[in-house]
Order: sequence, then structure tokens, then C-alpha cells
Amino acid sequence: MKDWWLYHGSGEGADRRARLEAGSPPPWRDFTGAPDPGYAPPGCSGAAWERTRQRGEGYVPDEPEKDVVNTALHLRRPLLVTGKPGVGKSTLAHSIAADLNLGPVLHWPITSRTVLRDGLYLYDAIGRLQEAGLEQLRTPGALPRPVVPAPAPVPASFPVSVEDVRSAPSISRYLRLGPLGTALLPQDRPRVLLVDEIDKSDIDLPGDLLTVFEDGGFQIPELARLAQEDPTVAIGTDDDPDTAVRITQGRVQCRYFPVVVLTSNGERDFPPAFLRRCVRLHLEPPGPDKLARIVRRRLGIDIGSGEEHEEYQDLVQAFLDRGEDGDLATDQLLNAIQLRLAGAWSAPSDRGRFLDTVMQHLTGPTA
Repeated sequence: MKDWWLYHGSGEGADRRARLEAGSPPPWRDFTGAPDPGYAPPGCSGAAWERTRQRGEGYVPDEPEKDVVNTALHLRRPLLVTGKPGVGKSTLAHSIAADLNLGPVLHWPITSRTVLRDGLYLYDAIGRLQEAGLEQLRTPGALPRPVVPAPAPVPASFPVSVEDVRSAPSISRYLRLGPLGTALLPQDRPRVLLVDEIDKSDIDLPGDLLTVFEDGGFQIPELARLAQEDPTVAIGTDDDPDTAVRITQGRVQCRYFPVVVLTSNGERDFPPAFLRRCVRLHLEPPGPDKLARIVRRRLGIDIGSGEEHEEYQDLVQAFLDRGEDGDLATDQLLNAIQLRLAGAWSAPSDRGRFLDTVMQHLTGPTA
């Protein structure tokens, strides 16, 4: 292990997390957000943390991977991870969180319809107006409450009046931070955010992320417009809509830039301005030695020794041979070994159909 490493990929990282928290950021990545003393982010307990821990502890990083991950941690820059499907890009984010005890991973899956606001916050303007109409029906003749009109656009076909808008209930009930917005909350230690399959996004999303990555924060216009009447509003987070955090003047500003892991299957290129702000890591498919370490870490089987493990060595070799004709994912090998451990597909005559079933190519002519 290298002295400057914070991430080892081996767990037991309480002391390294303390070094992470105490480390000085580059001057251009030093942010000044003030934490809300009444808000406590999820810690290393509960169901969400167990899912992160169990998935992350099964990841086996190589030394070059550790070098790149630790470079991103020290520079407090997003980590752009590329590689074929199934090489462990998403699992790396869980490994970082589990290794440094940073709490559950925040997950933002990307599609072609995803826009920046989806990751920052959600605002249910229509639900707020509907609730205002129901409240007036429950209390006919009641005076409208002095609330600033809802700033979000309302479809012309929606039957709403000015009185409905002014009597709308508190906006905080209809606002919630998204995964990116939650990751940017000011805290003394970073959260891990997985932005999954960024290459599937609309062409504008990588460019839209640049300002957020540079500023380490963003503004919620719906709250900024209310700042004079209500400067501090408590809203829910992506972890739990019922766990509120106070937002002042409509501004979310990080204190410690989150550990952002962006994954890409290489389906598109990214603009140079976006790439310049990321630390890039390309994951190659694992070779025989790494596959043996993965099987040992995930299933507790040392397939490198003993005649009793020849069957599993044969499965590893079959996985490597079939990988020459098309892409395979590492979990397909783990599935095959797990089935043999359970006694399934044990007849020698079933070997061909067994491999065709559990190691079907992801790409290529037979996919």
C-alpha cells in the first residue's frame, strides 16, 4: 500500500476516512457551505448501508485503479469510469463508500430523457395546487393565505385560479432534493454519488453538469423567490423524503465536494470541457489472476490450488475462452460457480448447454 492512498479497497478504513476528512483541498476546490446542525446524513448502519457494504466488499481493485481513484479523491474531482458492460464500473462506487465508511451510495441512473434538474431536486407544483383546491373545499369562505404564486409553469389545461395558487400550502412539502442535490449538501465528509451510464444522456447533460461541478452547488429558484418571506425552508432528501434539511436563501452549497463516480459504456464521446474536469479511469476485462481473486473474495473459493477445485478452474478457462467471441460480464462466471456449488447442472452431458445458458454473450453475433 502507498502512503498517499486513502482508498485501499480492503475495508477497515476508519483511520483513512479521518485522513480524508482532515485533508486540505486544492485552493480551487475549497468550498464554504455551512452544515445544518439539525441534519444527520445516513451513517454506516441500516438496510441501505448493508446493500452498499455487501456490494462494495466484493470488488477487487488493481493497483492502477487505486492510483486513479486516489488521484480523484485528493483533487476532489469527478471520476469518469469507462469500460465494457460487466467489468465493475458501478461496483467501484460502492467499493469506495464501503472502504472509507462513507455511508450508502446515492444513485442517479441516467436515461435519454434525464435533465440536470432531475438530479438536483424535484418539485411537485401540480400536487401543491391540487392540495390548495382541496383545502378551499374543506373550508369554504376561508381567506386565502398570503403565499407567493408558484413559480413553476402550470399547463394551460389545468383548471387553477389565482386564488388557488395564493392559498397553496407550504412549498416545502412538495420539494425534495435529488441524488446530486443530496450529495452536494454541506457536510464534513463526502457522500458517494453514482451517476450511472452518463453516455446514455441527452447531448446537453454533460455540459449542464459543468457549472455544478465547478461551483460545488446550485440554486433552487422556487425557494430563492420566497427568500424574503421565508429565508430558510426545510425539505426532504433523496435518502428519505421525511428527513428534512434546512436550505437558506434557496442555495445548496457543498462544504466537501462529493465523491462522484460517472460510468460510461463508451456509447458516445464527451466534450473536452467535460473531460477536463474529470479524472478518467478505463477498466479492462479481468484476466485469470484477477478472476481468481474475485471468486475468492465473493465466494470464498481459492480456485488456484487443489484438485478439488479443478472444476471451477475449468469454468474460469471456459469464461475466458468464450470471452474471445463476445463480451461477458464477471457476474456470469460467479453465477456459473454458484450453480455448481448448489449441485445444479452437474451431469457431464449438460456442460455445453450449461455454458450457453449462464455465459451467453452480451455482444457479438451470438448475443
